[in-house]
Amino acid sequence: GRFRSRLVLKQDVFSTVERGTFLTPNGEIEAVMRRIDLVPWWSALIARHFLKREARGLAIAGGIGVAPSLLYLGNQALVRGWVEGLPLQLAKPEGDGQYFRSARRALRSIHRECLTHNDLAKEQNWLRTPTGYASLTDFQLATRFSKRSAVFRMAAYEDLRHMLKHKRRYAPDFLTASEKRILSRKTWPTRIWMATGKKVYYWITRGLLNFTDREGSGPRYVNDAPRLTARLKQFAGVSDAVIVAFPDRRTGTGLYAFVEGDSLAERDLLKFLSDAPEKVAEPERLQVVERLPRGKAGEIRTDILQLVAMNQIDLIDPLLGSESEKEVVAHIVAGRQNLRDRFAF
Repeated sequence: GRFRSRLVLKQDVFSTVERGTFLTPNGEIEAVMRRIDLVPWWSALIARHFLKREARGLAIAGGIGVAPSLLYLGNQALVRGWVEGLPLQLAKPEGDGQYFRSARRALRSIHRECLTHNDLAKEQNWLRTPTGYASLTDFQLATRFSKRSAVFRMAAYEDLRHMLKHKRRYAPDFLTASEKRILSRKTWPTRIWMATGKKVYYWITRGLLNFTDREGSGPRYVNDAPRLTARLKQFAGVSDAVIVAFPDRRTGTGLYAFVEGDSLAERDLLKFLSDAPEKVAEPERLQVVERLPRGKAGEIRTDILQLVAMNQIDLIDPLLGSESEKEVVAHIVAGRQNLRDRFAF
């Protein structure tokens, strides 16, 4: 009863994640709850195991300031603090050496406590705070070791290697010679896993369970968004279209379509989608824009559109460069369809 939910952020067969407020002795604070009381019976034992692992990881990493703090733990749920920040795939810290120096310090901090994260290949598990520093989240696979054993050292090495893969993508000029050597050398358990177990894992999760976690967007974004985007581009007068995912109060994950073109009516586009031979649920939001924001190479700035869809308007301005780009985005922001939901990680 101390947690008041405002928005479902994510839901899968292992947990439901909600944002809201948590009542503490000093008043209500922003918080995130992971609950497992809604999971199917066949995944309940695994979900409880993941919950306990995350609680242990948050208690350690949150205590040293590199992750959200653990506020509450029960049999069916845990509550953690809320970190104001963007996941790596939205923050895109290109050329930001300071961010990756702080990311390495964060890893050293948890490794000194004999804690490994074990899921840092996912960009959504790395946050960039407003001050430009790294914070970690989602400790469901974290492991606390009793000593710095050989297994611990291999797990810590893989944590570091996955961080360096992100550094190579966003700030390759800051890679040192030793870091390049680490990137080229996987541990033997990783090589075995990639050759055998990973294929089985994908077959079970993506095939049997239809469970996808592409940047935290869920199966609807992976399965439906490409077909809806292709259909929208067939409409006369549409020059381009893009769809991003956002947390929705009703469906869990909603789709937000941005359609570029002149003299287009949203109701006509929605009818065109509903008349498609292949029936796919319409996007929860559809906005016609005069121009889509684009980068220097002409690519659509989906990071900007993602923030518009999530109504995190206050985080957009630092990502914009030229005045023309700011003007394009200002028109989109003024006509945005989602004025209520905000997303937290």
